Amino acid sequence: MKIFIIVLFTLASLNALETSDKLFECTEIFKARKSELLVELERIDEQKQALSALKTATEELLKKRETKVSQDEEVVNLKLKEITSKEESIKKMLQKNEETLKEIKDIKMSNITQTFSKMKAASTANVLSEMNPQDAASILSSLNPAVVGAILSKMDPKKASELTLMLAK
Repeated sequence: MKIFIIVLFTLASLNALETSDKLFECTEIFKARKSELLVELERIDEQKQALSALKTATEELLKKRETKVSQDEEVVNLKLKEITSKEESIKKMLQKNEETLKEIKDIKMSNITQTFSKMKAASTANVLSEMNPQDAASILSSLNPAVVGAILSKMDPKKASELTLMLAK
């Protein structure tokens, strides 16, 4: 039995030595892995710092761009106000010019009306027969109805009917 105990003790000792050797190997592996992890952690920390610096630089650039965009918007808004003001001014001038043009046309038509009303009906009929029908109708519409009747009676019936239809519109 003593031999058995000695063998068992020897085996246990060998097993303990083997376990001790394995623990020593594991400890060495863990130490090696620990140093690798420390290197990796240091690399990650450097990347984190670089990323932080990049983020700060990007934020500063974004702020500068936002400021520039804001300034550009102000310039555009001022130009837009200026353009709108000029547009309103141009519209007013255009309206005034149209009114002036209408007055000039009215004066011209009044002069033409006076001229045709002083002419004899036969002469007026001959002149209006040779004109563009729309212009002739415009002139006739500005004359006194009695004068228009006298003029149309001196015209070619076909031309007189055409002008009468245009006057009716």
